[in-house]
Amino acid sequence: MKRKAVAILSGGLDSLCMGAYLKPKFDLYGITFSYGQRASKEISSAKFVAKTLKLKQHKIIDIGFMKTLYGESNVLTNTKKSLPERFDYSIVVPIRNGVFLSIATAWAFTLNASLVAYGAHTDDIKYPDCRPAFSKKIEAAFNQGEIDGIRLGIRNKVKVWTPFSDGLSKSALIKIGYRALGDNIFKTWSCYSNTKLHCGKCESCRNRKTVFEKIKIKDKTRYLS
Repeated sequence: MKRKAVAILSGGLDSLCMGAYLKPKFDLYGITFSYGQRASKEISSAKFVAKTLKLKQHKIIDIGFMKTLYGESNVLTNTKKSLPERFDYSIVVPIRNGVFLSIATAWAFTLNASLVAYGAHTDDIKYPDCRPAFSKKIEAAFNQGEIDGIRLGIRNKVKVWTPFSDGLSKSALIKIGYRALGDNIFKTWSCYSNTKLHCGKCESCRNRKTVFEKIKIKDKTRYLS
């Protein structure tokens, strides 16, 4: 029997390709968060990702109250601010991955899953909660929080894993996803905006364009510009 893994899925390119990487080794359970992000199309895209990966289960968790807590701290939940075209710290949603991981790991413990995954890769080095130093420390904290259950054999010890943990770049991850899933990867949603098509200008759209150019795969994503 395969081990169980809980995968945090945003509906983006990295999420789908991460799932393709993990699927041969794990029974995948997906979890997606609606946290008040302006790009609400992420949710419908996450449903597509779940279907494509043939997950055992997929849960969409509404934590929209986070938007009021975040206030004007970042541009992904505050629509009054314009989206930067290059990396700027305004893109960083405070401890977002920590919030997601807390909920995902609670589910993992109840499923007796052995792994919780999110799609951070080596190109995400600018985001503090994407780095292995963060994922290792939060993994230790979560397992400490269930240490008695783990010792009693009631809970499995959980590993918090990212492609970054295995040294995978965005390019390497997308190549894996494309080999496994073909043109389905173009049906994901990367844009920080909530436009009908990818805006083509925000930092995330630019990263999407760049990776396909770098790995020499024709980008079939439709952009506004």
